[in-house]
Amino acid sequence: MTSMTGYSYEEKSLETAIVSVEIKSVNSRFLDLTINLPPYLNPLEAYFRSKITEKVARGKVDVYIRIKELESNPDITVDEGAVKAYSEAVKKVIKASGFGTDSEAALNFILSQPGVIVSNRSYDMDKYKALIEPIFDSVLEQFNADREREGENMKRDLQEKLEKLSRCAQFFTEWQPKMEEMFKEQITTKFRELLEDKADENRIMTETAAMLVKYTINEEIVRLNSHIAAMRSELANNPTPGKKLDFICQEMNREINTIGSKNQFAEVGAMVITAKDSLENIREQSKNVE
Repeated sequence: MTSMTGYSYEEKSLETAIVSVEIKSVNSRFLDLTINLPPYLNPLEAYFRSKITEKVARGKVDVYIRIKELESNPDITVDEGAVKAYSEAVKKVIKASGFGTDSEAALNFILSQPGVIVSNRSYDMDKYKALIEPIFDSVLEQFNADREREGENMKRDLQEKLEKLSRCAQFFTEWQPKMEEMFKEQITTKFRELLEDKADENRIMTETAAMLVKYTINEEIVRLNSHIAAMRSELANNPTPGKKLDFICQEMNREINTIGSKNQFAEVGAMVITAKDSLENIREQSKNVE
């Protein structure tokens, strides 16, 4: 089992650059992955995205890849035609306005115009990939180890809460025949109080059967135990059980609510509250599971 929350960061100084990689994640219903790269490295995004999706199934994951180059040899050219055109335009503006000439201001204006100075630098994607990948792989491994470590803690916690819920189900199982017997006694007593010696045993049995159909919780207990077994199986066998756990919690909640609505006894009512509390704890914890 793996948690959806995790964090890892690493920075290394290489011969030509300082490379840092950061990965962090929080809960999300689906995989929401954002990779932040320097613009000139955008062609590498798909490659690093595939590495993440191989390891992560759910969560909002943010990846930051940063490079500070220690050596830079850009190929810079000047568009002389553009410089002359802007210079002529500046002269015309000065002449038309009647203002004096400020050479520094005019030069700053020309330098700020697009296309005057052009960087023709090319980027070798294979070279950058080779620089980033070892650090990226190391950070991704640490990130997953962090999530798995937290996931194991969550698994133990869920198993403890599920065991508490299982004890509630066992209580319902033990009380179910008691409830039926108490229903029978209540109905028989009421008939005998009202009709005394004229009470019809067949009528008593019919009314008792109708009451048991209305208030018996046997089916709900069977389904609740089935859901508990299904959740145990998911925790033991499914590496990414988050969505399934949420669905099972919904089904458990339905059975517990039905038991509560049929209940007529204080002891069972108290255990229904305990079961709901246990289930809510399971539901909240399962939201953190991948």
